[in-house]
Amino acid sequence: MIDEIYLIASGDLRLAANQTCWPAQEEMEEKLVRVFSELGVRVIRAHPYDAEKGHGFIDSQKMGMQVFRDLDPAKPLVVAESVWQYSHHVLAGLTTHKGPILTLANWDGQWPGLVGMLNLNGSLTKARVSYSSLWSRDFSDDFFLNGLKEWIHSGKVTHDLGHVRDFDTAAFPNGLAETGRRFAREFRKQKAIMGVFDEGCMGMFNAIIPDHLLHPTGVFKERLSQSTLYAAMKTVTEEEAAQVLDWLLDRGMTFVWGSDPATELTKAQTLEQCKMYIAALRLAEEFGCDTIGIQYQQGLKDLAPASDLAEGLLNCTERPPVLGRDGKEILPGKALPHFNEVDECAGLDSLLTYRLWEKLGMQGDNTLHDLRYGEDYPLAGGDAFVWVFLISGAAPASHFAGGYAGASSERQPPMYFHLGGGSLKGVSKPGHIVWSRVYIMNDRLHCDLGTGEVAELPAEETQRRWDLTTPQWPIMHGVLDGVSRDQMMARHKANHIQVVYATSKEKALEACLAKAAAMDELGIKTALCGIE
Repeated sequence: MIDEIYLIASGDLRLAANQTCWPAQEEMEEKLVRVFSELGVRVIRAHPYDAEKGHGFIDSQKMGMQVFRDLDPAKPLVVAESVWQYSHHVLAGLTTHKGPILTLANWDGQWPGLVGMLNLNGSLTKARVSYSSLWSRDFSDDFFLNGLKEWIHSGKVTHDLGHVRDFDTAAFPNGLAETGRRFAREFRKQKAIMGVFDEGCMGMFNAIIPDHLLHPTGVFKERLSQSTLYAAMKTVTEEEAAQVLDWLLDRGMTFVWGSDPATELTKAQTLEQCKMYIAALRLAEEFGCDTIGIQYQQGLKDLAPASDLAEGLLNCTERPPVLGRDGKEILPGKALPHFNEVDECAGLDSLLTYRLWEKLGMQGDNTLHDLRYGEDYPLAGGDAFVWVFLISGAAPASHFAGGYAGASSERQPPMYFHLGGGSLKGVSKPGHIVWSRVYIMNDRLHCDLGTGEVAELPAEETQRRWDLTTPQWPIMHGVLDGVSRDQMMARHKANHIQVVYATSKEKALEACLAKAAAMDELGIKTALCGIE
């Protein structure tokens, strides 16, 4: 029986983000202290509010280590998150903590704690640290209270994972399985290069694939520096950048430009983003990269506008043409899959998906999204839980209703992106999808796969959901087949989910099974979620 706990809160590295988000965290912690008190548990906050900084978060790995040095490693500990957080701030201390660990988030899309907690969960899973996890809108619902009581009494929380089953080739049509396996064998034989522009973004330990796990899939890293990318941007001419922008304007894309670069998107920022897009393609060609990831949030954020517009363009088969140093167009008629926030698990998934979908005769444009939030909503077939899948701009225009004509670019939030730059924003079109996530558990690559549908919601509801989250970012209204909200949260080992369209519900299932067989052939332990 637990009667006393530590409470810690991991935050951002960026001071402006921590200061802006602190009131939401403070409100959450007040509610939690009341709930724990009512259950007879004393809460000890393990680190104080810092009046000089204006927040009470652990805001660096250095601080995290200092905090844990003063803690009793046997005492139960709660990591409470209502914000995006950098997992490496607390990961070191959690790896040696012996008492029960509970990660906990508010069910709210505002900053968001759900995304931060899922990233920490994925990082703890990779690090082989035992933990339990809970989430709640107001910490008064039966699901949360029953789970919390279970943790207080036993030091763990059990969740329903009945939607998950290991992939078994024998249970599915031989033709589909052989298609996937044949693709995987050829992929591994040909090999591929993953271009990594600085490894490890925002403390995302779960997003780094060790070489000894990656190489058996046939993928090898080309470790590049963001300084190389920045230097390459300086070689792109103003005329070349203007040609990219004109191409986008000709296709009807909207840019919400203003005059104050501190708070508004400016045309100059957009042109710098176009230079990044060109530079990234040229470096990928030079080093033979089949997929690339830009870290951006450290280092490059102090030199250049946001990378997100470039990322979204790279992920699209239809994109502005770029000439290489030999005067020939780079990858004409093809995307260069980009993994946002240099999430290598997403990068491996993205490249495999893009190539396999080509073999299956479908467009393979795909992207990751954050599992940002979600609510029930009445659809034609009855009430459904509709997720808010949201990312900072890496979604391709081919996913949007209206394509580029349905896309806009708005200034990224100043607290995260002080040099500005725009997103590639749009509303994902209705249709059938395959979703997935590659992750690391027990020193092995795993992949969860499932099918779903993108719902079409009224414009007012879409805007309401944007206003609850980040309205500058692209949104997808995701409905997952056979997987409830709490099952997804309990199983998912990452802040990101990978999504790709299929041409029909039947093709989505076929493609999902072929992809599962391909993953299995590559030595990735694969599970199907919500598929009978």
